[in-house]
Amino acid sequence: MDKALRIVNGLQKSGVIKAYAIGGGIAATFYIEPVLTYDLDIFFIPVSEGLDVLSPIYRELKKKGCRAEKEIVMIKGVAVQFIPVYNELVKEAVETAVESTYKKVRARILKPEYLLAIALQTNRPKDRERAALLLEQAKLDSRLLATLLKSHGLSERFQKLKT
Repeated sequence: MDKALRIVNGLQKSGVIKAYAIGGGIAATFYIEPVLTYDLDIFFIPVSEGLDVLSPIYRELKKKGCRAEKEIVMIKGVAVQFIPVYNELVKEAVETAVESTYKKVRARILKPEYLLAIALQTNRPKDRERAALLLEQAKLDSRLLATLLKSHGLSERFQKLKT
């Protein structure tokens, strides 16, 4: 994964994407016990708006010998899914991501409060399970979480999660 992260960092450095952060199951493992996950989810803010924000990324990765398989790009043996920010919660999550390292490689990771809120918003069974694990195991900023839940209309789902 460290080799894949070096390439993702290069996409930001070269201006192909504005900002990125790791989300999904891999991001959750920075805060909770590891969970089974298939790919590395990279949420990103595109350089320009439009319908085809993935093409510049795919073109650049193809130059580096990576290959696309449907919505996944194989980067140095790691399945990576690039997900453009699709609403205000996800955009804010990427903008406020925290710096971390993985095997001496810089990586931006979504904060656990945002991971939990996005999981509640997505609301698939695996996301609800991840949200419950984050609630149980991660060190959460309760004020930030309360603000996110209220401002994104997720308080009711959160209450259901707690019961």
